[in-house]
Amino acid sequence: MQLDRAHDPRMGMVGASYGGGIQFVTAAADCRVDAIVPTIAWHSLGSSLYKTEIVKDGWSGLLETAAAGHSLDPHIPAAYAEGKATGQLSAANRAWFLARGPGDLVKQVKVPTLIVQGTVDTLFTLDEGVTNYGLLRKQGVTVSMLWYCSGHGVCLTKAGDPQRSSRATLAWLSRYVKRNAATSTGPRFSFVDQNGVEHTADDYPLPAGVPFTGTGRGTLPLVATGGSGPAHIPASNKDLLAGFAGAIMPSPAPNAVNVPINTGNRTGVIVGAPRLQLSYQGTVPAGARPTRVFAQLVDESTGLVLGNQVTPVAVTLDGKPHTTSVPLEIVAFTVKPGARIMLQLVATTVAYAQPRLGGSVTFSHVGVVLPVAATLEAQ
Repeated sequence: MQLDRAHDPRMGMVGASYGGGIQFVTAAADCRVDAIVPTIAWHSLGSSLYKTEIVKDGWSGLLETAAAGHSLDPHIPAAYAEGKATGQLSAANRAWFLARGPGDLVKQVKVPTLIVQGTVDTLFTLDEGVTNYGLLRKQGVTVSMLWYCSGHGVCLTKAGDPQRSSRATLAWLSRYVKRNAATSTGPRFSFVDQNGVEHTADDYPLPAGVPFTGTGRGTLPLVATGGSGPAHIPASNKDLLAGFAGAIMPSPAPNAVNVPINTGNRTGVIVGAPRLQLSYQGTVPAGARPTRVFAQLVDESTGLVLGNQVTPVAVTLDGKPHTTSVPLEIVAFTVKPGARIMLQLVATTVAYAQPRLGGSVTFSHVGVVLPVAATLEAQ
């Protein structure tokens, strides 16, 4: 074992999911860590499991099933029961999950960090990695970010080079743990689109080009049927999660307000969080469950939801007019001439708990802006 000084071994950390989250916590507290590569990790269990304060029911059900028979902190089964009953969490259980970092501990990380995040990760979405990346960049930490078609989810498009993330990990450790200055760690930001093509840039977010936009209107019946998902996973898909993750992944919904995206004959790479703007009014019976609708983008040529991502949107259904503007989950998608993309607003999804139903909501205006990168390098 190589020592930098007494009781200080030369050490790097790698690992995925929980093995990624613990790296931030360890590096924040232990000065002996020299570099980390957190993969498909999270920033906050609030934003990842409880976005807009509605339970991510699909993943909570899978995780609860996987943990059956094991000794768990009482907050976990209590939160699961609350989520099934009301779609929400008590203040005490919410606080318990928020305390399970890394959260603000990321601000204390000082060592070189390579963040690896999955474009189809529906548990710890790209936004979790982007938040951590932004905090480290702001603090002047050496940090890079790589997106690949994997994670807590199933890649239903072309994944590209399957060894890309492994090579990047080994290069990072060579440069910052072995301290081999001759090792290149590549661009600061790289990602793959739905065609498996790698794109690179000097930083994130990217300089903005001319966005793709769409506008529409319509009325959405708030009923349990006709929602988003489950997704169809081809039998040929050999992903480790293919056997069960499809049941909690979104798909095009028959009960939806559909808004076509104007792509014209342009080519452009969508990278980032689309912005949704709504003007609406609606009513729903009284109840304990939250009032939500869900937004997703659909590639009409393949019938796939972009990145397998669906976003809960909080709405106030008191019969009065309201407006809201929210970011959707981050996606990476290359548009070519003739592409047909559609925004769907839906009442239910297999990914999240069932919201309050029984009424309807009329959208007098739906606007969506999809960010397009001004410049990129395709590899």
